[in-house]
Amino acid sequence: MTNNYENYEEVIEVCSCPRLGEPAPDFEADTTHGKIKFSDYNKDHWVILFSHPADFTPVCTTEFVGFAEKQEEFDKRNTKLIGLSIDSVYSHIAWVRHMEKLFEVKIKFPVIADLLMDVAHMYGMLHPAMSEVHAVRTVFIIDPKGIIRFMVTYPQSVGRNIDEIIRILDAMQLVDKENVVTPVNWKPGDNVIIPPPHTVEDAEKRTQEKHEECKDWFLCKRKA
Repeated sequence: MTNNYENYEEVIEVCSCPRLGEPAPDFEADTTHGKIKFSDYNKDHWVILFSHPADFTPVCTTEFVGFAEKQEEFDKRNTKLIGLSIDSVYSHIAWVRHMEKLFEVKIKFPVIADLLMDVAHMYGMLHPAMSEVHAVRTVFIIDPKGIIRFMVTYPQSVGRNIDEIIRILDAMQLVDKENVVTPVNWKPGDNVIIPPPHTVEDAEKRTQEKHEECKDWFLCKRKA
C-alpha cells in the first residue's frame, strides 16, 4: 500500500487541524460581547466552542436555543459556551435578538464574528467538500488548562444533542477528579472503570481485591 507522503512530518504539515490532547489555538476575535482573547476566556474554566454554518438557519437556530436552555447546567459545571460562524457581529446580534424573542430564552454566551475565516481555518472548521465559505457544525470541549479534550463534527443536516455534550463533559470532569474511565453508555450515577494495572504483580492483586463489579484483572468497576 502506498501513499503520497514521504514521511510523518509531511502528514502533520498537511493535517494542521487541532488534535486531542494539544493546546487549543489562541486567538482574538470580535464577538457579540465585544473583543475576546480566547486564552483569557478559557482561563480557569472549561469551554465549549461550537461553530455553525450561518445565522438565521433552521438547524442552527434550534441548537442555539438548545444551548441557551441548558445554560444553568453548563454554569454548574464551570463551563463557558462560545459560538462561531462566518457572519458579521451585526448579523449575530440581529439573530440572537430574534431567537430570544421568538423562543423566550436568554442567550448569555458570545458569538464570534469570523468574517475573514481566521478562527475557522485555525480550528479546521472549513471542509471544502461541504463549503468553502461556511464553517461545518463542529464542537470542541477545552479544559481549564487550555487543552482540547473532545471534538466532533456533525453533518449539516443533523442537529447536535446538547444532553450528550453535557454527558461527555460530566464524564471528562469525573475522569479528571477520580482517575477513572467510563464504560460504554455511561451516565452520571453509573459505575466507572478502574484503570487497568500495569504489572503482573498488580494484576494479581486486582483479582484478589473486592470490587462491586469485576469481570477480570483488566476490567473492574466501582461506584463513582
